[in-house]
Amino acid sequence: MQNNQISQRIQVFQGRQAPEEGILVGYGALIAYYNLPVPIPQQLALISKKNRKYTEAGWLVFGPRYTPAETPGAQLTFALKYEGINLLFFKKLFEKLSQQQIVDMVQAEYTGQYMRRIWFLYEWLRQEQLPIPDLTVANFVPLLDEKLQYAVPGGIRSGRHRILNNLPGSIAFCPLIHKTGKLENYIAARLNEKINSVFKGVHKDILLRTSAFLLLKDSKASFSIEGENPTQSRAARWGRAIGQAGGKTLSKAELLRLQQIVIENSRFVAMGYRTEGGFVGEHDRSTGDPIPDHVSARWQDVEHLMEGLLETAAYLEKTDFHPVLAAAKIAFGFVFIHPFVDGNGRLHRYLVVSARPSTSFRQDEHFLLLFQKQK
Repeated sequence: MQNNQISQRIQVFQGRQAPEEGILVGYGALIAYYNLPVPIPQQLALISKKNRKYTEAGWLVFGPRYTPAETPGAQLTFALKYEGINLLFFKKLFEKLSQQQIVDMVQAEYTGQYMRRIWFLYEWLRQEQLPIPDLTVANFVPLLDEKLQYAVPGGIRSGRHRILNNLPGSIAFCPLIHKTGKLENYIAARLNEKINSVFKGVHKDILLRTSAFLLLKDSKASFSIEGENPTQSRAARWGRAIGQAGGKTLSKAELLRLQQIVIENSRFVAMGYRTEGGFVGEHDRSTGDPIPDHVSARWQDVEHLMEGLLETAAYLEKTDFHPVLAAAKIAFGFVFIHPFVDGNGRLHRYLVVSARPSTSFRQDEHFLLLFQKQK
């Protein structure tokens, strides 16, 4: 029988050494308590005996006054407040708890912002409405806390929950990016303005020649990574494709077109989305058994996952979500899904530079000149 103690005193948790002995709370404690089949979060929350608050190598350490009560609602409130939203965690938690448990939890603090977030997430992730009446009197609150995670500015209003859905994606594909000092420093550096400033001091002919040279060099390097030695014309074709990144709407048809450019001899490769399993890695020389570094998505899920990725790409393009973060999300998702038998790595490079020309990184007339030249 499960006890009522959700948090636990630890020095080590699942092989991760805590910076000091303390009480595991929030997502980590709930994952252990409910035995949820999810990856351990990159940062875990710990309550120290001492009255101090700090961050250290995968740990968020808080003083005793932050200790949440031993109830699922209190632990979830702590997690949302200090650790941000973890969509996979909530999906698996909602599969574990009964609908009535969620209803009772939400109705205990019906108008509270954190319970409203949980209520919204349940109905959004499961596409199933809880027997709770619409909330009519409350201020709208953003789903994602923008102090913790990058969100779509503004968001979509949900009048039922009085929530602004500022998630940067769809139900089928929505990786979240935590704010870090490093990322914030890069954004604050306004690198797009520095790039444009450099461009303005260089003659257009030199920019065009440099662009052509670098595109060809990058194209050859991308084949070299795959152990291939392409012909000059094949490398040039892929270089031109890279130069068009962001100029064409991302779609299944466009990805298939790009794969055909990458794969020179399709007689020996099954083109299009995979209809078999896949992995990235090596084979044991003695047994031939696979030694995977990364296991690709199940082939049965590829179509659905890619539909979600493309839907999210189209949505983010219409928002003011940072273009570099958007390109990173889409490129990461693509290579993680690994939708093709071959060509994934090179198409990933294409997606990395696929921020649209309308974004701040491509609005300068010199950059647009280079972009147009590659068409």
